[in-house]
Order: sequence, then C-alpha cells, then structure tokens
Amino acid sequence: MMRTAWAATALVFALSAPVLAKDVMDVADLVEKQGPAVVNISTTKLVRRGPEGLPFAIPDEEDMQEFFRRFFPGGPGGQGGQGGPMQEIPARGEGSGFIVSSDGYILTNAHVVKGADEVVVKLIDKRKFTAKVVGADTRTDVAVIKITADKLPAVKLGDPTRLRVGEAVAAIGSPFGFENSVTAGIVSAKGRSLPSESYVPYIQTDVPINPGNSGGPLFNMKGEVVGINSQIYSRSGGYQGVSFAIPIDVAMEVVGQLKSSGKVSRGWLGVVIQEVTADLAESFGLDRPRGALVSQVQEDSPAHKAGLQAADVILEFNGKAVENSGDLPRMVGMTKPGVKIPLQIWRKGKAQQLGVVLAELPAETQQAGTEGKTFSRGGLALSELNVEQRRALGLDHGVLVVDATGDAARAGIRTGDVILAVNNSKVANVDAFRKAIAAVPVGKSAAILVRRGEGSLYVPLKISGE
Repeated sequence: MMRTAWAATALVFALSAPVLAKDVMDVADLVEKQGPAVVNISTTKLVRRGPEGLPFAIPDEEDMQEFFRRFFPGGPGGQGGQGGPMQEIPARGEGSGFIVSSDGYILTNAHVVKGADEVVVKLIDKRKFTAKVVGADTRTDVAVIKITADKLPAVKLGDPTRLRVGEAVAAIGSPFGFENSVTAGIVSAKGRSLPSESYVPYIQTDVPINPGNSGGPLFNMKGEVVGINSQIYSRSGGYQGVSFAIPIDVAMEVVGQLKSSGKVSRGWLGVVIQEVTADLAESFGLDRPRGALVSQVQEDSPAHKAGLQAADVILEFNGKAVENSGDLPRMVGMTKPGVKIPLQIWRKGKAQQLGVVLAELPAETQQAGTEGKTFSRGGLALSELNVEQRRALGLDHGVLVVDATGDAARAGIRTGDVILAVNNSKVANVDAFRKAIAAVPVGKSAAILVRRGEGSLYVPLKISGE
C-alpha cells in the first residue's frame, strides 16, 4: 500500500514536470523553506460529564447553580434522583496553523480553537507558546491566534484565483498528531459550494488530509499559501480522496476584521434562495440556467424594502454576475453593511434594475442568501422529524438539530441531536421550540432535554442576546 501511494504521488509530479516554470520548486525545497512557518496547535477544553456519561460544555458556576435550583430541586448530580455526580474532565484536541507575520500572528481553523480553555502552539524548533485567540469566524471557519514572540518565520501568501485545476499542491500539518507531515496532490476543482456552508468557494484537492491537518496551509509549487485545509468528504471518517481548503484571499478578508475588532461584520439581504434549474429557466423565459431564484423575502429586511419579490431571479450583484445560487451568499456576506448595491433581476420575462442598502447580518442567523436554513434564537437550525425518523427513534415528539452555532454550540448541543423538551415542556414541532425559547430572558438559561444516541441529557442553554 505504501509503495502504491508513493508511486501515485511521484506520477503527479512526473506528469506536471514538462510544464513547470522556472520559479516552481519541488516539494522537498518547499518544505525546507516554508516548513518552519507551520505550527502544531494543541487545545484543552474542560467538559462536564453528565449522568449518562455524555459530555457537554461547562457553563459558569452561577449558571449551573441556577440551572439545578430551577430544574433539579434535590440538588445537582445524584441528589435529585438524576444519577451520579458530574465530573470535570479535560478534552484535548490537535490541529495545525501557520505564521502569517513575524510578530506572532497565526492562522488556523475556527473549529480547531472553538471553546478551548487553553491553546498551545509548538514551533518546528520545539519552542512552545500559550496563544491568545484574537478572533474566530465560524461561518468561514477562520481563526486568528497570537503568540508573544518576534522575528518568526512567516509564509508567503499566493493568489488562489490563479490556481488551475490539475495544478500540483502540497499540505503541511499534524495529522493524528504527527507533526510536520507533508502530503501532496493536485487541485481537483475550484469554487466548490458545500451543503452546510454559504460563504466559502472551496478549493477541492486530492491532497491527503486527516484529523489534525485542520488549519494547516495548502501550498502551490511556488511555495505560496493558497488555502487553509479545512474539511474532508468521507463516509468512513478518514481521508477518501476528497479534501477542501479555504482560499487564502477569502481568509485574509476575515483576518483583517478579526484583528481590528475581534469579529466579522457581514452584509445581510434577507432572502431565501434556490438554484435555477433548466426547467425553471425555461419557465421564466431565461436564456439559460443562471442566477439565484428568490423563494422567500423576509419581512422588514433590506430585500423587502428594496422591492424584491418571490420568483425574482437575481442575475447580478454589484455589477458581478451571479451564475449559481451559491455565489450570492458569498457576495452579500463579503459586502460592507450600509452600502447601497445595484441588483439586476429577472422579473416577468425581462431584466430590471434595483438598488438595495444592505443591513448587518444578525450575529446568530444565516439568513442572507441561505438556501432554506433558518436559525432560531440561541443559534439552532431545526427540522421536523419525519414518520420514519420518529419510528426509528421510538418518539412521538421532538425536533432534529440540523446545525448548532453560537449559544447552542457553546452549550454543547450537536448536529444530529433531537430536542425533546424546553424547561420541562415537550417540544412537538419547530414552532413550539421557537415560542418556548423566545420566553427565555437574555442572560438566563433554559433546560434543553436532548436525545443523543441511546441516551438523553439536560443541557443548560444560556441565551446571550448576541
């Protein structure tokens, strides 16, 4: 197996050799020159193990006292008949990153440092530093951390728009904790949209990426960073030939805002969109399938105020063509709020011009151009359980967690959980959950009964008001 893998890698470079430019280096030279700027990241997060042995994030002590006072009068742990006492345990994680400035700024993935109580950076020369998280953006999965050091080696940034499909690329990272591991392959595709992501036109490669590579750099053969390795597509949990990187130009737009304010401000349009198929294009009188079809306009949104309507097709945003529906969320999200943007739309068989003043995207919703995914208060995207799911789970009520961000993610609620009750009241459907969570004051916690696997546990969800 090892001979086959090396032979495949050698073949990639043998095939590309005739077209290599003079400034292109081989992988060994790349690693020698750029490897010192790649770091290993170790994180530690304290979690509390519940009565069924299922861990969730620790709220602060005051929240826990209030939570148990309200919902377990007999006291925490086994004192109210809820099983054994909870225990604090350290959960450890590994990831990668790379130095972008000699004064200690490092880029990585947001999911690498998310919720961490301690972040430790290890350099190739074995020096270790405790890092500060400057800011993290979950929507693009980009984070900036800082260590106190100077005269550090830094990577050179490239232009991912000039990448060609089939071009050779390489990754350096810490898969499974094996520091400074190097893998190589080619660019498989560009501008990929993933089902759960709206703001990143991913670079798809066949570079072997595994747990621990997250946050590491993707290099072109000039030794320039063109992306941040972020995800793999896998049915097994391990690498299966498809990996995705965040283009470095997209990441650096986020980095500027994180360094200046610690957060990212995005434009918000306020529409739900879908792809324009060939059949829809024909029915609307379009020359070909293109644009983003508006299926819903949210009340009091910028789109509503500008006069956008359901069945409009957005063809251009700020003078740029919208070829696919997935293009629009990225265009909107990367535009500064408060700016008036020209739109070209297709309505009733002809093109029209509209102007829209974008608002700021609410902190814990992804309403600007998402394809049907709406987040409730607290950072949860939910769906109804169908008949088959209810039968398989043996449930007559509950709602499925499609995605968890913000307050919900911090509380430890996960995608795939089923929410059964809020404050001891059964949740029959999504509307019932929204009404129940809307009654929780900002700064207070709700007791969320979660079905996870074969067990159930209560999770205190504190509403921050973000």
